[in-house]
Amino acid sequence: MQFVFYVIFAAAVVLADQLTKALVVANIPLGGHAAFLPGFLDFTYVRNTGAAFSSFEGMQWLFALIFLVFTLGIIYEYFCKRMPFTGFERWMIAAIYAGGLGNMIDRLRLGYVVDMIETQFMEFPVFNVADCFITCGCIALFVSLGLFNKEFWKEEKK
Repeated sequence: MQFVFYVIFAAAVVLADQLTKALVVANIPLGGHAAFLPGFLDFTYVRNTGAAFSSFEGMQWLFALIFLVFTLGIIYEYFCKRMPFTGFERWMIAAIYAGGLGNMIDRLRLGYVVDMIETQFMEFPVFNVADCFITCGCIALFVSLGLFNKEFWKEEKK
C-alpha cells in the first residue's frame, strides 16, 4: 500500500515539473528572461540536450538507458528483494525518480530538457523543478544513509 503513496507523490512532482515547463515555454521566448525574485531568481527559457552542466550533450540514449535501469532497480528492490531503507529514504528515492521521469518525458517528447530557473546570487547553470527534486533527493538520501541508517551498512551473516 505504501508504494501507492510513492507513486502519487512522484506523479505530483512530475505534474508540477511539466506545468512549470509548459508555462515557461508558453510565456518566455527561447533565451528570454522574466524577473521572478529580482537579484535572486529569474526565469530563463533554455533547452538542454545534455545532463548537469550540459555534460553528455546529445546522448539521449544514455539517459534513457540509465532511467530504465533505475526503474527496473526500484521495482526489483521494492517487490523482490527489500533493502533496509528507512521510510524517509524511500521518499527520497521517489523524489529522485520523479525528477528523472520529469526530465525523461522532455527528452522523449522534445529531444531536450526545458530548463528555466536561473540563480542571480551565484553563478550556476539554469535548472528546472525536476532537477531540484533529483539534487535534493540525492543529498538527503546520502546524508541519511551515511549518518543515520546503520542497518543499511550491516553485512549479512551467512
